[in-house]
Amino acid sequence: MSDLFSAYDLAGLHLKNRIVMAPMTRSRAVNTVADAQTALYYQQRAGAGLIVSEGSPISRQGAGYLFTPGIYSPEQVEGWKQVTRAVHEKDGKIFCQLWHVGRISHVSLQENGAAPVGASNKKAENTTAFAYDEQGQAARVQASQPRALSTQEVAAVVQDFARAAANAVEAGFDGVEIHGANGYLIEQFINAGINTREDRYGGNSVEGRLTFVLEVVDAVVAAIGSSRVGIRLSPFNRGFDMPVFDDEAQTWLELARLLSGKNLAYVHLSNRKAIINNTNGKAFLEAFRKAYTGTLIMAGEYTKEEGERDLQEGLIDLVAFGRPFISNPDLVARLKNGWPLTAFDPAVFYGGGQEGYTDYPVYEEIADQAAD
Repeated sequence: MSDLFSAYDLAGLHLKNRIVMAPMTRSRAVNTVADAQTALYYQQRAGAGLIVSEGSPISRQGAGYLFTPGIYSPEQVEGWKQVTRAVHEKDGKIFCQLWHVGRISHVSLQENGAAPVGASNKKAENTTAFAYDEQGQAARVQASQPRALSTQEVAAVVQDFARAAANAVEAGFDGVEIHGANGYLIEQFINAGINTREDRYGGNSVEGRLTFVLEVVDAVVAAIGSSRVGIRLSPFNRGFDMPVFDDEAQTWLELARLLSGKNLAYVHLSNRKAIINNTNGKAFLEAFRKAYTGTLIMAGEYTKEEGERDLQEGLIDLVAFGRPFISNPDLVARLKNGWPLTAFDPAVFYGGGQEGYTDYPVYEEIADQAAD
């Protein structure tokens, strides 16, 4: 049997296979609360060894997309309880991704139309949030001009992450994944081209740029325990107007080394293709693997064969699949049996109702229909 389908011990949490459903925003939570359709969506995909939920904003300030289910209010916690029960009924495991978008937001999403916040006041050019346009319609709109968080406000955001982690455990999640990737708030602090601060979170040194992420990790660990905490990172990310910066590889490898001493559940790299396509990308991955000695997950347009290769070479421990899970709720069974995959349709990724969300059939249903 392939390593892809073998069980795995994730810091004491039994995973039935090494396939992870990667976090994917679907923007279908009315009033920012997970509901019965959310629960069905995740339950259908509980064949994964581990599900990481879509990004769940840790506060109103942390939201950058409409209809995303938060994890900061009692109503949101109750909504997520439906989801975790549904996944556990199918012997699945699920972590909640804790999300603060930082500057990738819009005034229409912020309380009283306030400006989004970030590591600095640098605007994310040519970058959109999913918010309300001038006509009050849900649309992709240019991210608004942010303001820099004060030093005191940064400390408050750290505590928002910790409270959200405690809320996630109350909601029945098996753990949390801190979203430190894809150009959102944590990565805005890590990137020297965005972080122009002059306080202790400042961008003039690797140590300063990593202070915020490490404080978040420590606060979340203190709240729920290290074995329940993972973090997602995206080295060399260029999305959402994230620039190249000096000492970039050194920064990520130093973070890997520091995280290695935290006894976390895992580190999750989100952008395999971008890393590999970077100069000396494979060498960087090997260096990251040496620097971070815990469980390593990687995502990024994997095929079954590529996932098996990276597992067998010891480069990673778990393989994350994203978009194929949208249109193939039974993705694990399809990969295991060599069944064809249903193509995904980007037109129904975000917003809407059941269509493109919970209406995808499993392969055996398709085969039965074809036989009739």
